[in-house]
Amino acid sequence: MSSIFIKIINGEIPCYKIAENSDFLAFLDISPLAFGHTLVIPKKEVNYIFDLEDDLYSGLMLFSKKVSKAIEKNVSCKKIGIAVIGLEVPHAHVHLIPLNNVGDINFSKSKLQFPPEQMLELCNKIYASFNSLNKL
Repeated sequence: MSSIFIKIINGEIPCYKIAENSDFLAFLDISPLAFGHTLVIPKKEVNYIFDLEDDLYSGLMLFSKKVSKAIEKNVSCKKIGIAVIGLEVPHAHVHLIPLNNVGDINFSKSKLQFPPEQMLELCNKIYASFNSLNKL
């Protein structure tokens, strides 16, 4: 059975896409821990991150690094934190979370909500930054 992420990849469910290539997709989390919280996923459906083939795993981390640089250009924060939980959706994924203190990466706290127009504006800014930082 396809995960929600496969439905996002296939365009069946909309997302705030901020970066994409042939192997990976990054989009804003709709229930974020912080403004700019992003999910990065491989397009190949694998449940557990440590079951990814080595080249796909390495590619996911390198892609996440590039995405984090684009987030940093557009969200005021001290650093971008990274978390891999893997229990909520049966599809390997990485959380990139703008941090100002260690409490910003607490998955037990209440999730935030931002107006769609604010999410879209941030999405467009990060998308543009990602593309300008990663031109060939």
